[in-house]
Amino acid sequence: MQGMRAPTVENRQRKPRRDALENRVRLIEAAKEILGRGGPEASLEAVARRANVGVGTLYRHFPNRDALFHAVYRQEMEQLVVRAEALDGAADPSGALRQWLHANVALVETKRGLLGALSVVLTDEAKASYVDLSTRLHRAVNLMLRQGAASGALRDDVVAEDLIETMYALCYAQPPGPDWRRQVLRRLDIFLDGLRA
Repeated sequence: MQGMRAPTVENRQRKPRRDALENRVRLIEAAKEILGRGGPEASLEAVARRANVGVGTLYRHFPNRDALFHAVYRQEMEQLVVRAEALDGAADPSGALRQWLHANVALVETKRGLLGALSVVLTDEAKASYVDLSTRLHRAVNLMLRQGAASGALRDDVVAEDLIETMYALCYAQPPGPDWRRQVLRRLDIFLDGLRA
């Protein structure tokens, strides 16, 4: 019809790319929920149903279970990194550190099944592919620790690895139950008090 332009190659390609991106996002979000409930044996068909896409679409984005798990793990780790980086320059570095650790405990609480599923597939070789995110995470946490030490609020002999490993050790030492979060946070706060200068 007059006045209507024929779709260009660019316009014809743009929509499928956007749809594909939206499908990928929905699949990762669905996987977080399904894996969180079902652990490593969670059904990929259930993930596809929850994302409202066909199983074929899931396999086009993620050719196997490990690929989907890795995509979820990368997104979860990215969130931890971004949250830590956002606290750079906080007026109260020790308070920022506490805020970050408490947020991570909340993540573990709501996604224990998911994190358990991820630990099954994350071999040392697979973890090496996340060096960039791990480096950013340790840099951001170390920066908070240094800022806390410079302000006189925190001792200066603690590094990010100490903090992160202690947090996860406390999370997984406490068995699941209605009192889980309160107990983990109580012990984490005792540890944090020990970081004071």
